[in-house]
Amino acid sequence: MDIRPITDRYAVSPQIDPEDAAAIKAAGITTVICNRPDAEVPPSHQSDAMRMAIEAAGLRFEVLPITHQTMTPDRVAQQFAMVDASDGPVLAYCASGTRCSILWALSQAGQKSADEILGAVAQAGYDLSMLRPTLDAAADAQR
Repeated sequence: MDIRPITDRYAVSPQIDPEDAAAIKAAGITTVICNRPDAEVPPSHQSDAMRMAIEAAGLRFEVLPITHQTMTPDRVAQQFAMVDASDGPVLAYCASGTRCSILWALSQAGQKSADEILGAVAQAGYDLSMLRPTLDAAADAQR
């Protein structure tokens, strides 16, 4: 398990295992969001199996499968409605954590500078510099 904090309230991770549920809880996470479509993983790691393990550990589990094609503003808003509804820190996971990081970055566009956003995800180990034009455009639109 590789939990990578982006903020005090939002962390990302590559694919987790059902056996990681207790360690996730011990890390202080209260909600887990699966951003990985079931078609990408074997049955042992699909959302139903993960839900059973995560909820058995006493954590909240949400599913919002994301692909390049489905990463829309509505889906970004949906992800962060789940984060806002959480009563504590959230762990979002996908194959590598990149999709979850992009979702966070896009949710912050126009609220934080591109440098702040890209710096936060870089500290978590993700190079999202390709998003700079999108982040700058969102900041410009807010002015």
